[in-house]
Amino acid sequence: MDMMSMVSSILSMQQGNLQGEIATRVTKQNLDAERSAVQTLLGNPSTANLGPGIGGNLNAVA
Repeated sequence: MDMMSMVSSILSMQQGNLQGEIATRVTKQNLDAERSAVQTLLGNPSTANLGPGIGGNLNAVA
């Protein structure tokens, strides 16, 4: 194997590794976004950043 073939193969392997890492990160971000959406729809959303009286139970007598 000549020198240029070895350099080319090493660069190809590095590029493949980088693409795999990027794909893993994007997939993780997508899964995190989906999990957040499901938790928002099914769970009780946090009321920590809301003003007083907002998001609590309404106890009104008509």
